[in-house]
This record gives sequence, structure tokens and C-alpha cells, in this order.
Amino acid sequence: MYSLNYQVTTSTCDSEGKLKLYSALQMMQDCSEMWIDSEPGVKQYFTEQNMAQLLATRQVEVIRAPDYKEKLTVTTSVYGMKPMFGFRNTFIYDSEGKPCYRTWSMGAFVDKTAGKLKRVDDATIASMALEPQLEMNYKDRRIILPKEDGTVLDPIRVLRADIDYNKHVNNANYVRMALELLPEGFMVHGLRVEYRVAAKLGDVLIPTIYEIEGGYIISISVGNDVSTIIEFTE
Repeated sequence: MYSLNYQVTTSTCDSEGKLKLYSALQMMQDCSEMWIDSEPGVKQYFTEQNMAQLLATRQVEVIRAPDYKEKLTVTTSVYGMKPMFGFRNTFIYDSEGKPCYRTWSMGAFVDKTAGKLKRVDDATIASMALEPQLEMNYKDRRIILPKEDGTVLDPIRVLRADIDYNKHVNNANYVRMALELLPEGFMVHGLRVEYRVAAKLGDVLIPTIYEIEGGYIISISVGNDVSTIIEFTE
């Protein structure tokens, strides 16, 4: 398990003084990325093999949005490992140890040069310190797009600030863009994201919004390819 301590600051708050969902996702991502420092053998293997883990799907349960100046602890633990995929929980706790956000995610192992899936060897998998799978309402990693009644919205151009060190749009930024497309006042308590095709600098993203029972699904496309699908529920 790996953990990071945070405090809710001005730059991470919304207009009501609550932690923004986008900022919470950044905290989760930072902790997940830095988790590999707790497994030096895995870190060395990924370095030698020129590999990276890219987020393929994430589900978030929002229990409550913390307030300005609250102190938080973010923890990441891996509960499953397959040759080409890893599974982890990332929770954000308040100062009393109560969860504010519960999440699980699946990452895909890729060759950084080829950009394709790459297997992790059995010895590295066996060396992993797996943790118990934490309690939450686990949903399917795949999001089914409605076949009709979607509304195509204004295109969004990918900017330099959207790109991370993997040279594509950072996973939290897709959610940030999609949040702006929801009706004002919609309170997000559930989130699922399925990442399919990475968008890059200069791409033009075409969002399509679908109203579903209890929420919305937003599909973000690059050309003819669906890049990301995001489900928001109340």
C-alpha cells in the first residue's frame, strides 16, 4: 500500500469551498502513479522493459466532497495482477479515517515505444505484494453507449495544458472537460470512465451527451474513434 497526505487548498476548491471532483481525481492519480515506489522490483522491471501502466477504466463512488482546509489521506493498494492488466483500489479518507471517495481502477501494461500491450513476466507478478480488495459497489468496467438520442455538443480542442508526460491527454482532464457539459446543479455521486483511444495535442474532441436514468453518459470522440466514455450518476 502507498499513501499520500493532502490538504484541501484554494486551487482545489469549487465556488462552494468543496473539493472539486477533478482535483480529487488528480490526487488519486498521483497516489496511483507513485505507488510503484513501494514495489522496487516491479519498478525496476518496468524501467528495464521500457513499460508503463496506462489507465483503462476507473469507477468512483463519491461519499462526500471535503471542505476547504480539510486534511486528507489518499491510499492506493493493488488487489489483482494479470500479465497485461493490474487492478487497484484508491481511497481518499478524511482526518477521522472515514472514506470520502472509494474507487477501483484497471491499468493496462504497455510498451512505451510501440504503444501496444505488453506482458509482465510470471516472476514479477509473483513478487507483488497484493492487498485485500476493499469494499465498494463494483460495477462493470465497460460502459454501454445508448444507440440513439445523443446530442452532439461543441468540439473541444486539446491544449498543451491537457497533455501529461505520456504525451497524451491526462486521464483526469477528460473528466474535467465532461463536467463542464453537465447541467448546472447536477451533483455527481457516481462516476465510471472507460478509456479507449488516447487523444493528443491538437486533436479536436467531439462530445456527445446521452441522458440516462439517474444521470448522463458523455462520449468523447477523436475523428471516427471513441476516445473516452464517461458515466455520471447522482
